[in-house]
Amino acid sequence: MVKLHLLSFAAILQRNLMSSKINYDQFKIVLCRTSHPGNIGSTARAIKTMGFSHLTLVNPKQFPHADANALAAGAEDILANATIVSTIEDALKDSHLIIGFTARQRELSQDHKNIREIAKNLKSESHKKKIALLFGNETNGLSNDEIKHCHMLGYINSNTNYSSLNLSQAVQIICYEIRMQLSEDNAIIQSSKENELVTHEVQNGFYLHLEQLLTEIGFLKKIQGERLMQRLRLLFNRTTMEKDEVNILRGILTDIQKKIKDKT
Repeated sequence: MVKLHLLSFAAILQRNLMSSKINYDQFKIVLCRTSHPGNIGSTARAIKTMGFSHLTLVNPKQFPHADANALAAGAEDILANATIVSTIEDALKDSHLIIGFTARQRELSQDHKNIREIAKNLKSESHKKKIALLFGNETNGLSNDEIKHCHMLGYINSNTNYSSLNLSQAVQIICYEIRMQLSEDNAIIQSSKENELVTHEVQNGFYLHLEQLLTEIGFLKKIQGERLMQRLRLLFNRTTMEKDEVNILRGILTDIQKKIKDKT
């Protein structure tokens, strides 16, 4: 009996040690245009409870604020270390994978997947990859401009007749699902790939370069140009590009531009 208890204790200890290797630092929660400071505080409390620590705020209406501190309830350190930026580009520039969360299916958008399915897929992502979890304003959610930066979109499977969740509740459910999936089977996020990953800043530079070239050759029309570029973003966002691959693509674009210039 004593031996059995010792074996059980050893198994629990091993499981806890291995699960502690999960790299929560590779995740950051990004809140866009949050209206009420209390929701920022509640979100800080929610993510700290789940083991996450990085919070980025994009153009919050009121922050810092006493209501945020009051509702953080012990997670004031998350608020103190939060990154505050004015644009979505600044919030995401160092991210390799961006997952946006919205209850609404959009006409032109990435695949809309359940958070549990997304969380399972994260197991195969590189532990070096920086992952941004993107949340919109409490009233309107993510804007189309914010969604265009996402590689995938997720939602919480809830009552279709009443799917109203507070921002911090939604964040905590999503962080919980990710935590459970990454803790399952004592797995940590890892990959055999050692190639340098592409940050959002680098990938966005490629999109701007592509748009510039397509404009120069007259492929982008004023009316349909924005919609077409959105489709092209979706096309490339379906793949996980490496830095060398982006450099190759930009090299091709540059060479085409040079040849066009030489002919004129």
